Amino acid sequence: MKIVYPICCGVDVHKTFLVATLITSKGIMPQYSKKRFSTFNNSILQFKQWLIDNNCYDVCMESTGKYWVPVYNLLEDTIRVTIANPKWVKAVKGNKDDKKDSKWIGDLFRLGLVPGSYIPEKPIRILREYTRYRSKLVSCRSSEKNRFQNAFTVCNVALDAVVSDMFGKSATSITDYLISSDTFDPEICSSFLQKSLKKKADAVVESIEGYQMSQAQKERMIMVRSHLDYVTNSIDELDQKVDRLVKPYEGAIKLLCTIPGVKRASAITIISEIGTDMSQFANSKRLCCWAGLTPGNNESAGKKKSVRITRAGVYLKPALVQVAHAAVKSDKSPYYKVKYERIYKRRGKKRAIIAIARMILTAIYNMFDTGEVWNPSDLFKIDMPQEMMDKQKQKAVKQAAKLLISLGLIKETDISVA
Repeated sequence: MKIVYPICCGVDVHKTFLVATLITSKGIMPQYSKKRFSTFNNSILQFKQWLIDNNCYDVCMESTGKYWVPVYNLLEDTIRVTIANPKWVKAVKGNKDDKKDSKWIGDLFRLGLVPGSYIPEKPIRILREYTRYRSKLVSCRSSEKNRFQNAFTVCNVALDAVVSDMFGKSATSITDYLISSDTFDPEICSSFLQKSLKKKADAVVESIEGYQMSQAQKERMIMVRSHLDYVTNSIDELDQKVDRLVKPYEGAIKLLCTIPGVKRASAITIISEIGTDMSQFANSKRLCCWAGLTPGNNESAGKKKSVRITRAGVYLKPALVQVAHAAVKSDKSPYYKVKYERIYKRRGKKRAIIAIARMILTAIYNMFDTGEVWNPSDLFKIDMPQEMMDKQKQKAVKQAAKLLISLGLIKETDISVA
C-alpha cells in the first residue's frame, strides 16, 4: 500500500497520560520510537517539542471522551492533528495495550486508512459549548415543567386537562393561589382567568374542587417552581451571551433564515455544529453522512440488511429534524411540504422527515459554499405561476394526444378542440 505520511505519530490518549509512537519510513521497514507523556500542560509541550525535533508534523489520535481536547489545543497551532473516530482505529480484543494501540493507530494513519473527524476552529468550538449547554438547560426546563405538572396531578388537581398551557398567565395565577392558600374559593379562582379561558370558568373550578394537598407537597412544589425559574433565567442569560458570540456570523445567520422553517435559534445551532467553512467536507454527501442523516450501506451475499441511519449528529440532527417539521407545515413556502407528502406515502412519515432534514442540510452546504440565498433548482415546479402551470398542462395534453395517435389508439378527428 502507498505510504501517505512518511513521518507520522500515533497517539493513545488517556486521562492522566498519553502514549506516542513515532513512525519514520526509511527503506522498506518503518522504524518505531515510543514514548510516554503526562497530560499536564508542561508535559504536552514537551511532547510537542519532541515531535518538532523529529520533524513530525502529522499526528493521529483517537477521540477518547474529552481527553483529546487539551492535547489538541496545544498542538493545533503547529502540528496537523487528525482526530479519529474510535470505530476506525479500534484494535482487536485480546491483543492490545497502550503501546500496541498507539502503534496500531500510527500504522493505519501512515497508510492513509484513517478518515479524520471534523474539528471546527476555536471560535466555533466555543460557540458550540454554549449552544450545547443551552440544549441541556432546555431539556432540564422541560423536565421541571413535567415534574411541576405531575405534582398537581397527584394532588387531585386536573387543571392541565382544561387549560392548554399550565404555565400561561391564568394557570400560573391559579397554581400560585393553590400553593399559597389553605382554602379554596371558586370566585377567587375564577377571577384569575383571562381572555377566552373565562368561558371555561365552570370547568376550571370543577377540575380543582375536592383537591388534597398537604403542606409538605406544597413545599416541594415551591422548590420545583423556584428551580424552574432559575433555569429559565439561566437560559435568558445564556441567550444574551450567545448573541454576543455570533456577531461575526450574522451574515450566515441571515442566509440560513431564508430557508423555510429555519429561525434564528436554529441557525445559530447549525452554525455552531458545522461552522461556515465547507472546505472541511469534500461534498454535501460527506456532510450528511457526518451528521448521521445518510442511510446505512449494509449488504452481504446479495442481501441488503439494515439501512438505519447512524447515531452521529447528536445535537445537529435533532435541530435539523425540528427545522424539517416546521418546513413541511409551512404554507408560505410549500416546497418541502410537497416533497414530504410525496415521500411519506411511500416510505412513511419518519423516513420522510429524515429525508427532508437531509435536503435542508444539502441546501445549507451549497448556500455556504456559494454564498447564495435559498433557491432550489426545481423550485419553479412547485411554486409555479398559474399561467405557466396552464401552459405546461396544455403542452402535456398535446404530447399525450400525439402519442395516442401515433400508437393508433385514437384518430385525430376524435380530439375535440376546447
